[in-house]
Amino acid sequence: MIYDQYQGLIFDMDGTLVNTAPTHRKAWKQALAPYGMQFDEAAVVLLSGAPTWYIAKMIIESHQIDMDPYQLSREKNTALYNIFFDDITTLPLIEVVKHYHGHRLMAVGTGSEHAVAKALLHYLGLLKYFNAIVGADNVTYHKPDPQTFLRCAELIGVQPETCVVFEDADLGIMAAKAANMAVVDVRKMLVA
Repeated sequence: MIYDQYQGLIFDMDGTLVNTAPTHRKAWKQALAPYGMQFDEAAVVLLSGAPTWYIAKMIIESHQIDMDPYQLSREKNTALYNIFFDDITTLPLIEVVKHYHGHRLMAVGTGSEHAVAKALLHYLGLLKYFNAIVGADNVTYHKPDPQTFLRCAELIGVQPETCVVFEDADLGIMAAKAANMAVVDVRKMLVA
């Protein structure tokens, strides 16, 4: 395959390996309903890859409400766990993961919390393919900062410049480039 030149393969999760968008939308609606808030889907899509607390902060600010974004984030994650596996499916890129399993070191670098990512990958039978997971709660600075992907490279023991990142969001693509890694925009990719 065309990625043989890389020592480490790093994958975003949501929208790259798994289709979680419908589930996240449902969870946000459930978490926001008690407060009479809604979210602008287009705005949330632009924040794809950002940690949940940051998206919560943006939603709260757009409604001009005084509320703790971390509390709203926890409520959204609770709603997410309650409906977690309703609509989750893998995306075609999983074939790349399966092809390189045992031949390259692989990690997941996600804006989701570590426990959420681990539970989802376990449920889908994908956890065994990855040598490391770095979630939003494992780093101080989030995408577009490169820390998530740099931590992935560190955990799998490869130099950043020998890694390729698979991403579906502009923030993640900026993070990969800032980490001095090759990047594949999966929105433009066809997987046979």
